[in-house]
Amino acid sequence: MFFAMNRFHVQRGAEDRFEEVWANRESHLSEVPGFVAFKLLRGPEMETYTLFVSHTTWESRDAFEAWTRSDAFRKAHASAGANKDIYLGPPQFEGFEVVQSEP
Repeated sequence: MFFAMNRFHVQRGAEDRFEEVWANRESHLSEVPGFVAFKLLRGPEMETYTLFVSHTTWESRDAFEAWTRSDAFRKAHASAGANKDIYLGPPQFEGFEVVQSEP
């Protein structure tokens, strides 16, 4: 199993707009082999930003990497730069492979 996460520093006051962008997006994830689940997480509020994390679960790192090269990925990210003003910098990617798990 592989977990892919992007951390977003969203400017304070733009949280509702950020959530709306994600709620109205075309993700295309359900079309992709190996996709398991998606969650959008809202984290702590700092002085200048609120932390959000997009979290996807994949059957394997290979499945995730195949998605990043797919038409579904290109379609899902076609308008990624349209709301740059709500972010404090680009998202920070983190990928994790499961090394231990309990039910």
